[in-house]
Amino acid sequence: MVSLFDPVQLGDIIAPNRVLMAPLTRARATRDHVPTPMMADYYRQRASAGLIISEGTGVSRQGLGWPYAPGIWSDEQVKAWKPVTQAVHDAGGRIFAQLWHMGRLVHSSVTGEQPVSSSPLTAPGHVHSYEGNRPYEQPRALTLEEIPGLIATYVTAARNARSAGFDGVQIHAANGYLIDEFLRNGVNHRDDDYGGSPENRTRLLREITQAVADAIGAGRTAVRVSLNGASQGTDDSDPASLSRAVAQALEPIGIAFLEMRELKPNGTRGASDVPRQSPIVREHFTGPLVLNSDYDAASAQADLDSGLAQAISFGRPFLANPDLPDRLSAGAPLNEAQPDTFYTQGAEGYLDYPPLERAA
Repeated sequence: MVSLFDPVQLGDIIAPNRVLMAPLTRARATRDHVPTPMMADYYRQRASAGLIISEGTGVSRQGLGWPYAPGIWSDEQVKAWKPVTQAVHDAGGRIFAQLWHMGRLVHSSVTGEQPVSSSPLTAPGHVHSYEGNRPYEQPRALTLEEIPGLIATYVTAARNARSAGFDGVQIHAANGYLIDEFLRNGVNHRDDDYGGSPENRTRLLREITQAVADAIGAGRTAVRVSLNGASQGTDDSDPASLSRAVAQALEPIGIAFLEMRELKPNGTRGASDVPRQSPIVREHFTGPLVLNSDYDAASAQADLDSGLAQAISFGRPFLANPDLPDRLSAGAPLNEAQPDTFYTQGAEGYLDYPPLERAA
């Protein structure tokens, strides 16, 4: 049996433990989506993670609608990321950049253009903008002629990430964002090669992942999905068939790992009665599987013991506990996260969570 604190091979990366840091949007970049110096301190503090997966990082201005979130499409952004990755490496850590296109979940006041999606269906609820919450706008459907250009933005972003010092990238295909809007038939109503059957709906994910793997290596390319229940208005009528298709699409590429966010019936960040899809994925995907959402040390170890997962990613616990692996190993109490500072632009609630030796 392996423990949370044993090393694990994730593609080209050897993680010293199996406690990974899940991607967490924190909104500490500039209005032009350029990383700031405080971000280096934030990630350095969390370098004891087996692997850090960065906050969602925009592949293009079109796809980045979250105020003060970072991007990685410009030379200025790449330059500003370098001190961040260097700080993590100097502290002995490893870090992947999560590549993010938000699809229909943006507002034109942030991106400067109409949102895009698989189909022209407006998301429910409200979008976060610089002027506060606004109703979502109706997106336009991406045309077939636009898709090669979209794929190219991921390739450029992946190459930029490596130039910025990231150890690899994770393609964000979860949580109701663009790729997820193609994957799930609740939003994808297309009748071309990117719609209809589960195999067609996984085509964009497969093509982006293959292109990125060809550009920077499959062993430095990962994917994140969320397949068991609705996320920001995106859902599927047959998650088992889709999960099988996703696993079969990614298996031949040989990616570093697949991360699955799986909602639980009583989850703190969304809940679902749809069964976990990881057992289905496990039948068809032989690479490392990383599971996420509402884990504690005991439930994390249980999924390692069963052989279902090779590592577990923790989100909010890492936000509030920069030394989370040490705390879990010691059975120590955890700091409580402060939701009112999640997306503010200052150091409070960002750099001031105490490590174990200074905790009250």
